[in-house]
Amino acid sequence: MRRTPDRFFIRRALVLGIAASAASPAFAARKLVVTVLGDSITAGRGLPAAQALPTQLGLALARLGAPVVVRGAGVSGDTAEDGLGRLNFSVQADTNVCLVALGGNDLLQGVDPKTTKASLDAIVQKLKARRMGVVLAGLTAPRAVGAGYVRDFDAVFPAVAKAEHVPLYPDLLAGVGPALRQGDGIHPNAAGVRTIAAGLAPVLARALKTRR
Repeated sequence: MRRTPDRFFIRRALVLGIAASAASPAFAARKLVVTVLGDSITAGRGLPAAQALPTQLGLALARLGAPVVVRGAGVSGDTAEDGLGRLNFSVQADTNVCLVALGGNDLLQGVDPKTTKASLDAIVQKLKARRMGVVLAGLTAPRAVGAGYVRDFDAVFPAVAKAEHVPLYPDLLAGVGPALRQGDGIHPNAAGVRTIAAGLAPVLARALKTRR
């Protein structure tokens, strides 16, 4: 659906605002940049910026000896197709590695997994064409949505990673059980975000080594 100009610029302002808050001053002088292209989970819905994934991922990477600028480019409600549509302005040209963490809203909205896969394929291809490293974060569908959809959705992320030859973090919410989620049962709380950051950091650190 075509967005109105007002909605477009509001979304852009949100992305840039998140990005500005995500980069710690201590890391600002570093040249390596990770951009997190995602939705409300990566944007830190329900949490202050200091507890959101971009900030916590930056801290986790620093603890591994890989201090970088981590820019948040998550917009609540975005599907993979939405992420593709805003890719050019959400992922700035100095990005060394982009973490692609989209698909959760595709799942919630029952988007055809073939559509999700096509959008993710296009995102990765465009990032690679811009000579950026890519790490793809997957998701697993809850069994309650039906065996056929679960099978097709869960297969999307490994298929994209294999076809495009990029590292895959199989499940963005791995280890984030009910106690590590907010009241909606979907979005991670502060402890859940730290769990996600701890899992992602080693994968991103390895990707960053190839970009120096």
